[in-house]
Amino acid sequence: MINCKKFILVVFIGLLATPMLAQKSELDQYNPNSIEPIAKYEHLFKRRVWRTIDLKEKQNKGFFARGGEITAFILDAIRSGELVDLYTNDSLTTKMSKDEFLNRLVYQEGLEVAQWEPGVEYYEGDQVKYNGVVYSAIFDEISSVPSESPDDWEATPGVGSAILFLPRQISILRLMEDMIFDKRRSRLYYKPQSIQLIIPGSETLDGVELPLVVLKYKDLYKLFKDNPEEAIWINRYNSAENKNFADALTLREFRSSLFKFENPDDDPIVDMYKNRMEAIMAAEWWEMELMEKEHNLWEY
Repeated sequence: MINCKKFILVVFIGLLATPMLAQKSELDQYNPNSIEPIAKYEHLFKRRVWRTIDLKEKQNKGFFARGGEITAFILDAIRSGELVDLYTNDSLTTKMSKDEFLNRLVYQEGLEVAQWEPGVEYYEGDQVKYNGVVYSAIFDEISSVPSESPDDWEATPGVGSAILFLPRQISILRLMEDMIFDKRRSRLYYKPQSIQLIIPGSETLDGVELPLVVLKYKDLYKLFKDNPEEAIWINRYNSAENKNFADALTLREFRSSLFKFENPDDDPIVDMYKNRMEAIMAAEWWEMELMEKEHNLWEY
């Protein structure tokens, strides 16, 4: 009789636990970084790809209109604190502080300006720092206090400060997205995961491409939608059809080149081939392969 009661108790606990396990399993079916995610059991085909969007290309100028650059809009959002979650890489797990990001924006370190010292004589052109302001001597043999002697000293704001990269110098976006063919709806969907801001080697002092920060696409989408008056993609042929950055990205109003597709070695395409020319041709070939794959999937 006791064993029977134990058996009934175990079965009862098991029945209570089953809905919890089923609920957890259901939540695991969805990618939390996707907008309108597709459950994994609906995937017939999935491939993660990385695309390079060169904002200086003619087709991408809508995102890079002078005074309305998407990169300038993102930088302002980070500085103002509207965009908080910054990441070091596209795993979207390791966060970056705002200060670290701002340090990466430095193009050239500032010059160290000596502090003004009482009793020291300064000569025309000498620069000193006093109360956080840089002053330049106008005459020779002066020792007066800079802030109290406008006839002897001239304030020169900006001198000694670090030079930062401009928004127009940040002209490359690296988009990571999932290509998913939904077997129930028989349709291919693109699910962006992240966007990385990159400064091309042509704009850096050492000629090497400089990655700045990785941002969740989901966060950017919300940011764009929350600022419809500023986040504007410009239609160069019809200004009545200008769109929000989020809508333009969803409609894929950009031209990109394939940078990488998921592979065991996690190698970009350029590292899979002997020289750059072969890599460029291979990227185009793999792009055609993905298009053919999509075409063949329509049979399902």
